Amino acid sequence: MAYGPYQVTLGPRISPVVKYLIIANVVVFLWQTLASLVGSYEIIRIFGLTPYLVIARLYFWQLVTYLFLHGDLLHILFNMFALWMFGSELERYLGSSEFLKFYFITGVGAGLFSLLFHPFSTIPTIGASGAIYGILMAYGMMFPKRYVYLYFLFPVKVKYFVAVLGLIAFLSALSASQSPVDNFAHLGGMLFAFLYLKGLLSLSNIRQNYYRWKLKKMRSRFEVHEGRRNDPPRRRDDDYWIN
Repeated sequence: MAYGPYQVTLGPRISPVVKYLIIANVVVFLWQTLASLVGSYEIIRIFGLTPYLVIARLYFWQLVTYLFLHGDLLHILFNMFALWMFGSELERYLGSSEFLKFYFITGVGAGLFSLLFHPFSTIPTIGASGAIYGILMAYGMMFPKRYVYLYFLFPVKVKYFVAVLGLIAFLSALSASQSPVDNFAHLGGMLFAFLYLKGLLSLSNIRQNYYRWKLKKMRSRFEVHEGRRNDPPRRRDDDYWIN
């Protein structure tokens, strides 16, 4: 609602890729809900991220499809709210194609991190939280001095908010509690977001660093040989010219 030169809004204007991701998540959630009403849970078994199936039976598609499944209404509401609030501005900053690539890299990275720590688990992981935590990490790195309002009341700088979330996920992952939350996936999303934004996951950067290291190594060898070649010859006592 607008008043004169000012406009009152409840959040950022939704961006194109974020909009389509939310639509896709909602459609899949409705499909999942309808299937559960008739007693079918094959969707979670086939499309959720089950480490044992990924490793033993090569269900690699689960590293992507698990991002679109959710446990209940609150689960999907929280994830889609965070995707809209932080992802929309991030998409405008990165560009739509770059943001989409970033979303799936952090989501798949979160899944890989989860596989690393419990590779033989038969319990599926579902939800977009890994990618959402990646978005939060990126937002904290790009806009560290902005504020978010906890419970819509208490202002906290984004960098501290993200740091606390990461600490909670880390401590929860270390604990032996039987929590249904896959905290390793949350940590993996944040880690892959950090590495990606630092350019450490870029194939071109990796290739350039390798060639730079190889060139430096070749140059050091050349300098050693060059130094030996330019040294003055050592003279023996019986080595002389006859005139």
